[in-house]
Amino acid sequence: MCGHVARLDSCRFLIRAAERGDVPSLVRLRLANAERHVQLDPVIYRVPDIEAMRRHCEEVLSAESKVLILIAEVAGEVVGRVEVVLLADPPEHSILIPRRAAEIHTVVLDGHRGKSVGSALVMAAEQAAAERGASILYAGIFTPNKEAVRFYSSAGFGARGTLLSKEPGVPVQPPA
Repeated sequence: MCGHVARLDSCRFLIRAAERGDVPSLVRLRLANAERHVQLDPVIYRVPDIEAMRRHCEEVLSAESKVLILIAEVAGEVVGRVEVVLLADPPEHSILIPRRAAEIHTVVLDGHRGKSVGSALVMAAEQAAAERGASILYAGIFTPNKEAVRFYSSAGFGARGTLLSKEPGVPVQPPA
């Protein structure tokens, strides 16, 4: 879908690879995403330094990167993005079957949610990941974010394992 004009739900938008000139818009999207996540769980999430976000976007767009950023434009305004992050193959000693995998991270500005922009970005990310040899995509959700679970589930993503965590030194609570 890169460079493709999509028309879904009476909304016309363009999906294309991000360019260096898109960095201010990418920072705006990352900031909006960070603020939304802090509202969901301020113990896990923070709003990173804007300059650090800008540097990250510039590095990803200027080098041979394992990260591809696709954006959605409506009437010339960047309203969404998806990052496709190619993951390292499991090491030779791993019990996992080697499969090229990628993570995706999708953001759509509030005023453009529910208009198929996110769905088009995920479809484009799936195509881009497959073109780069990925045979599986992951969308990590680290908080009870029902909206994100619903969104990715509607795009065909399903639960795959369980990620457990423990902070060192925190005593184990007996079962109630």
